[in-house]
Amino acid sequence: MSLFHAEDGLPRCRWCSGAPEFVPYHDNEWGFPVSDDTRLFEKLSLEGFQSGLSWRTILNKREAFRAGFAGFDIEKVARFSETDIDRLLADKGIVRHRGKIEAVINNAARAQELIAEAGSIAAFVWRYEAQTLAPPQSQTTSPESIALSKALKKRGWKFVGPTTVFAFMQAMGLVNDHAEGCISRDRATKLRNGFVVPGQG
Repeated sequence: MSLFHAEDGLPRCRWCSGAPEFVPYHDNEWGFPVSDDTRLFEKLSLEGFQSGLSWRTILNKREAFRAGFAGFDIEKVARFSETDIDRLLADKGIVRHRGKIEAVINNAARAQELIAEAGSIAAFVWRYEAQTLAPPQSQTTSPESIALSKALKKRGWKFVGPTTVFAFMQAMGLVNDHAEGCISRDRATKLRNGFVVPGQG
């Protein structure tokens, strides 16, 4: 896979060339392991909003999403009412899609149940960490993303199809999908080696 060289001359995953804002997102977030439930819930929510759209659209609206959804605080979002739905549908800063907005609220309640079941969202999703890896960025689903998608859907989550879940896994470090030769690949590996899987430490 060919790499992208940014203004600093360093090699990165080719998708970074799609927009200037992708470089800091790639360098500071994408592919590094995450155990914080709020961040995990936010990412699952934003990946759901991305369905049918570009990540650039969602990334540029991320702060507005955070403001609209109370920082993706699970307890607060689970209490959102029809008034909140109307407020969000009028918010030009986000993607105004009733089904996706309602899905986030539903998923917050499902997240509460998952936390009661597994101890945390992190403890649950990290059970599905990728074990067998294809060449980086050569697939849009995996056996693990299919299994996690089924597990979430069984528990009532919405907008969590296998492709959406795989993108979530890529971003949250459950699979190191940085390209060979990318400056972040070794860093992601080192961070994963030092990462204590929630519930297994």
